[in-house]
This record gives sequence, C-alpha cells and structure tokens, in this order.
Amino acid sequence: QVQLVESGGGLVQPGGSLRLSCAASGSIVSISAMGWYRQAPGKQRELVATEISVGSTNYADSVKGRFTLSRDNAKNTVYLQMNRLKPEDTAVYYCNAYLLASGTWRHYWGQGTQVTVSS
Repeated sequence: QVQLVESGGGLVQPGGSLRLSCAASGSIVSISAMGWYRQAPGKQRELVATEISVGSTNYADSVKGRFTLSRDNAKNTVYLQMNRLKPEDTAVYYCNAYLLASGTWRHYWGQGTQVTVSS
C-alpha cells in the first residue's frame, strides 16, 4: 500500500508564508515525479507546481516567483514553500506522486490540506 500524507496547511494572513510537506510511504520502488495541485471551492483542481525532469519544475503562472517546490529523495518527501500568499491562493492543496509500486507505475494522491489566506 502506498500513502501520501500532507501537512503544513492552515490559516495565514495575506503576505504571509506557509510550508507544505508531503511524505510518500509504503511499498515504493521508485518515484519519478512529485508535485502539488490545488482546488478552490467551486473550481476545478489545478496544477500548482510539479517536477517535469530532474532539477526542472513547472509552476503555474499565478505562483511563479512566490512558490518553490523542493524534494528530499532520501525521505520520499516533497515540499512547497509558499511566500507572499494572497487570498486567491486559498484552496485545498493536494500532493501527487508518479511512482512505481507493486509492479505498476501510476499516480497517487494525498488527502489534501487546507490553506486559507485571510485577514
């Protein structure tokens, strides 16, 4: 069984910062890429940031220059450092990993963590 567990969400004022973490565990053989998506109320889930190759990350235009994705391969953990947060960043943030487990490559999702940006 594979699990992705997010943490680090919460309530923050506009202009503030949060750091999200996502740890993958279970019978993982290899992880190809990890990333973050978000879904605001009444909207579709959208890409925030995701690895596209080693050392290369794709960011949504709305978060470029403010958010930074990083990964600790030894811990199977991906982080999202979010700075200069705006009210429009309010959403449930989901971790995604494309990995090999039980002989199959597939995407796995975390349960989501709420980020609320409000004064």
